[in-house]
Amino acid sequence: MATTTAPTLPFDLRVAKAALAAKDERLARLIEETVDFHIETESMDSPYEALMESIAYQSISGKAAATIFARIKALGKNGRPPTPQEMLKLRPQKLRKAGLSGAKVRAMKDLAQKTIDGIVPTLEEAQKMSDEELVERLVSVRGIGAWTVEMFLIFRLGRPDVLPIHDLGVKKGWAVTYGKKRMPKPKELQAFGERWRPYRTVASWYMWRAFERAGYKATNKISKALAKKRKTRLQTAQVLRPKKGRSRTRRRRSR
Repeated sequence: MATTTAPTLPFDLRVAKAALAAKDERLARLIEETVDFHIETESMDSPYEALMESIAYQSISGKAAATIFARIKALGKNGRPPTPQEMLKLRPQKLRKAGLSGAKVRAMKDLAQKTIDGIVPTLEEAQKMSDEELVERLVSVRGIGAWTVEMFLIFRLGRPDVLPIHDLGVKKGWAVTYGKKRMPKPKELQAFGERWRPYRTVASWYMWRAFERAGYKATNKISKALAKKRKTRLQTAQVLRPKKGRSRTRRRRSR
């Protein structure tokens, strides 16, 4: 999908960066050392179209997803994806032939129905709704989770205070920025991110930059450290756990 120049942000970026820098010394250094915050908002499709594309891209490579989504768009008119009404009329076999899994077919059908029912808002309605209300509505769609909605809030609506606590890049970027050997748990990142309000989107964006700057070789060690820690705990538990065979033998000998 083509990209356009990012629209004017719905917040003052200079104020946001100054506020974050004043609250967080590590983040202030990261802001100073890396490129300036910017987001390229894709063409302002409706939430229905944006979420349809997100469903197509789930759990497969970007190249494969782009091919499949192009086939889905070809089932619509004038170069646009099928409307909700058209989507409901499409036979599942036709969507499967385009490359969608059965689960994704059901997700797109549910998305279409909930758009018709008014649960999925129009773009104009979405722009007037709070982040919390949008998350609550959109995650009711089959196959749509909180992360997908958070990406919609950031890159489609330009919302300033979104923290994707389950995002791998944000978690690893946090570990790099704050010198940790492990990724934070979602609740831990949620609590830590309170200091970034009301500009958690900007902070998250810089966590992504920290992750990219560190490189995969360095950031891969973070996940390995976690796996090793779990393995060590498991081995310790196995050593400490009494073995039934030995217990019986000892009881027999004591008799």
